Amino acid sequence: MSENAQHAHHGHDGHGTGGEHGPSWTRAAKMLQDASPITIPEGASAMTIHVEWEPGDPGTPPHRHSGPAFGYVIKGAVRFELEGEPERVIGPGGTFWEPGGDAIHYQDGNALDDERTEFVVTMMCAPGKPMLELVDEAELKERAHLRAPRPTA
Repeated sequence: MSENAQHAHHGHDGHGTGGEHGPSWTRAAKMLQDASPITIPEGASAMTIHVEWEPGDPGTPPHRHSGPAFGYVIKGAVRFELEGEPERVIGPGGTFWEPGGDAIHYQDGNALDDERTEFVVTMMCAPGKPMLELVDEAELKERAHLRAPRPTA
């Protein structure tokens, strides 16, 4: 679902990248993420935000978005966990995405205790719905069976 597809394409692949020997405009872009399939709510709006977490900040409490969200880590390390997927840490230059809708986004905080973390995320929002909706404790308990096993320390 939110597989971190950070891979550069070499050679001509139809995505605007021409490898090492093509014209400069074909070498200027590097694919960081290719997410599919995605569902964008009809009439959706979009916003791009820059997030800065202080060292050790756990980030936003469990939440969901009404449409897909696509992120890029600028510096630091984001602890990312989406419902049904194991928690992972995404470093600078890494990407993430979530489909939006019903899926719970458990974590997006700073995985580092000694550095700030920054990322940019573009979120698409269904008309008449909030961009971000917190998930209450009752729903977290009801859906606990959908959460991937927690890492052991």
